[in-house]
Amino acid sequence: MKAIERYVFGSFLSSFVLAFLVLSFVLTIGLLVQIVGYIVDGMPIRLVGQFAAVSFPETLQWTIPLALLVSSILVFSRLSADSEIAAMRSCGINLLMVMKWPVLFALGCSVIGAWINNEIVPRGHEVRRRLTSKLSSKLSVGDAVELIEPGRKVMDFPGVTLYVARKEGRWLYDVTATDTSDTNVVRTIHAEKALASGEGQDMALDLYMVKVDPVEANNSGMASGSYVHYPIKVKSSRYIKKGKDLRFFELVDKIRADGEEIRSGVAPRKEGESRRSLSKLKVELSKRLVFAMASLCFVLVGVPLGIRSQRKESTIGMAISLVIALGYYLFVMLMLSMQKAYAIHPEFLIWLPVGVCFALSAWFVKRNL
Repeated sequence: MKAIERYVFGSFLSSFVLAFLVLSFVLTIGLLVQIVGYIVDGMPIRLVGQFAAVSFPETLQWTIPLALLVSSILVFSRLSADSEIAAMRSCGINLLMVMKWPVLFALGCSVIGAWINNEIVPRGHEVRRRLTSKLSSKLSVGDAVELIEPGRKVMDFPGVTLYVARKEGRWLYDVTATDTSDTNVVRTIHAEKALASGEGQDMALDLYMVKVDPVEANNSGMASGSYVHYPIKVKSSRYIKKGKDLRFFELVDKIRADGEEIRSGVAPRKEGESRRSLSKLKVELSKRLVFAMASLCFVLVGVPLGIRSQRKESTIGMAISLVIALGYYLFVMLMLSMQKAYAIHPEFLIWLPVGVCFALSAWFVKRNL
């Protein structure tokens, strides 16, 4: 029995290592390009080193679960196709015994993933935000104009979405700005042409032949003029810590404090805004745990699914892996997009892929016993 368990787990582990190395190489190519870009921009090596130190481990939240899924399906489909699973059954070996060590290994990976998602990933967000703040503080007017690409909406400026049809140097033509800096109104500003100039560390547009709609929050009418001076802030260099930057215990304390404020009725913001903010924090915490649980879920589903696939071809196993991973992560992303809709409790719905994986695993295992 122990020899069979060692044989199965050894095959699983070697396949996992190979898949992990390949996936890590693919996912870190973009990161290396980004690091080189920061160095070219003249950022201090110390800061770039901090960014690299937290960003490389951050890729583990993707590579470990995907490598476990690929290795589970490929190894157990090969065992099934070679009739080794059938031979084990004829010897009275239960499928649960064969799955034991891969599942325990996946459980350990989930624990490591939870630590990475709650300690390493938030630190990565914090370092990136500080890096972005330092870069934005160095932007000149020319750099800010370079952010504007004709024919594309530019959302790099706080509170302003900018669209430009044509650009010649600092002259911009057919300019449309959607201003959301006022929380009471969304204002659309259109100009036939504009000249970009500096205004301290920010940028300003001298707009010509302008139409503004609406002029005021309580006035739905449109106004026009021949000239308007329109200042635009370049991203603030001041770093503000967000929910994604909070580590596990910081996030839990923040959720508890915001919940107590809402229940006591002393929240400094409107109740709806406070509940949306609290919902985002709860979804962030659930997301980290669901991403960590992906390692265990993928092995629980991958092992019996690999046995049932009855194929040696690696392409079939890769296709099955892709479908499972896409379904799992797409649903999580869907819940992240609905994190402000606190009425539907997305912090609970985001756990649905985990429940589905456990149910599928129980059904597949029962059919293969």
